Amino acid sequence: MDPTSPTPSPVTPEIAALLARLEESDRRARTAEIELNLSQMRIAQLEERLRLMRIAKYGPRGESLSAAQLALFDEEISATLDEVVAEAARGPLPEAPAKPRKRHKSHPGRQTLPADLPRVVSVVACAPAQCTCGHCGAETAVIGYEESERLDVEPAKFFVSVTRREKRACRNCKQGGVATAPVEAAIVEKGLASNRVVIHAVVSKYCDHLPLYRQCVMLARDAGVEISRGTMDGWVIQVGHLLGAIVMAMRKEVLLGSYIQADETTVMVQRPEEKLGRNHQAFLWQFGNPGGTVVFAFHLGRGGEAAETFLAGYKGILQTDGYAGYNAGAKGVAVHAGCWAHVRRYFVDAVKVNKLDAVAADFVRRMDALFAIDREAAEAKMALADRYALRRDKSAPMVDEIHTKLLAVKGTVLPKSKLGEAVDYALGQWPRMIVFLDHAEIELSNNLAENSMRPIAVGRKNWIHIGSVQAGPRVAAILSVVETCRRLDIPVRRYLADVLPGLADRKTSEIPALTPMAWKLHRQG
Repeated sequence: MDPTSPTPSPVTPEIAALLARLEESDRRARTAEIELNLSQMRIAQLEERLRLMRIAKYGPRGESLSAAQLALFDEEISATLDEVVAEAARGPLPEAPAKPRKRHKSHPGRQTLPADLPRVVSVVACAPAQCTCGHCGAETAVIGYEESERLDVEPAKFFVSVTRREKRACRNCKQGGVATAPVEAAIVEKGLASNRVVIHAVVSKYCDHLPLYRQCVMLARDAGVEISRGTMDGWVIQVGHLLGAIVMAMRKEVLLGSYIQADETTVMVQRPEEKLGRNHQAFLWQFGNPGGTVVFAFHLGRGGEAAETFLAGYKGILQTDGYAGYNAGAKGVAVHAGCWAHVRRYFVDAVKVNKLDAVAADFVRRMDALFAIDREAAEAKMALADRYALRRDKSAPMVDEIHTKLLAVKGTVLPKSKLGEAVDYALGQWPRMIVFLDHAEIELSNNLAENSMRPIAVGRKNWIHIGSVQAGPRVAAILSVVETCRRLDIPVRRYLADVLPGLADRKTSEIPALTPMAWKLHRQG
């Protein structure tokens, strides 16, 4: 030791006690700070839950509550009526990047009506006073017409179609017997209604969401014909039964495609074993090629066997949301892609419960930018190779930035908060979220499949439930044909009128040529 250095003073018991107390105070302060942070995060989580409860309970009926009434429920400063209504409406955030500005187009002028619509011409004559020349008194001549067109409608007209089948016999002998003209093929054999009436009932229910009991009332009111709901239900079930064979061929079309999007939704079904007045919640699973054939499969549950059964042997691209029920069916696929719209939706929900959450809002803006890049490619009608290059150039860096930020945020939020749930969902799906960068044909979202579910969501509010478990697959068959016709821009009435009569007598080998896709290609050729 350097003799010039000061000799350290001995630590007296009093100093040691003071140091121990100081260390204990520091430990308590750190513990208190940690507990305070956890408490603040817990309070934020509880506030999120409260806000979600208010949105769910009062959002749809917000017009019936004043801001003062809403404030009585625990007086949260910012929870006014306007805020609840605004949060209840899903939509893009104000901070989201605006769409590219489009060039102003000149007004196209008066809309023209379709040339294939029949024209009914009515001539309006001039008044008697206009038929005489006001100058010389001579009779005026017609020199032309001022013509205008308006869309008009004639209410549905019910009539009785009388079919007389010719009977022939030889006048010279009796050995030839009697020959009768063949019977026209009917959808419902020996039924009271024509094929057009049966198709009208099916289309009205599954395209226009008009339940059968309302159709019965309308028929009695407009035509004076009393047809029971049970009879009409029999028509629908018969159509679903006939279309079952076509839907089996449609399933093969879907599986032969290289890209399938899948989704599922609930539907209520009556079962005898359920308690009186209660229905069983079943599911309609949808599998479809984007822009092509769509097939619905009816199952009583949401288990993974539904996807596994349908996708057996499929080796292409499968795009779904994060539901684990698709995992078993996706084991054999080449690529399992995720949906960026679902990821974005989680962060939008986080912003809904906390408008000041800058982290969640930033994630939404970044994802909006991803969709803007794909919108740019769509508007430019880029080929897949060009869209691939655009994504690698612009989308890939954005995706890397989103991933880096997700990892940074994960440890700073409560897992059960809305932001924590959004981050966990995104990271859990991440391997499926980035495959679109390597496969240009994959869309960013599964929205095409979700849009196909919307008619079902609207319809089940009107027709309430499926009448029996046995009717489920037949309803699914009708929905498959209706939705495929919508996607392919096929007039569904014309298609059904073409394929349904005599379908039961068709050979199995003829069925693949009757799918909506084959039907359209045949007429285009």
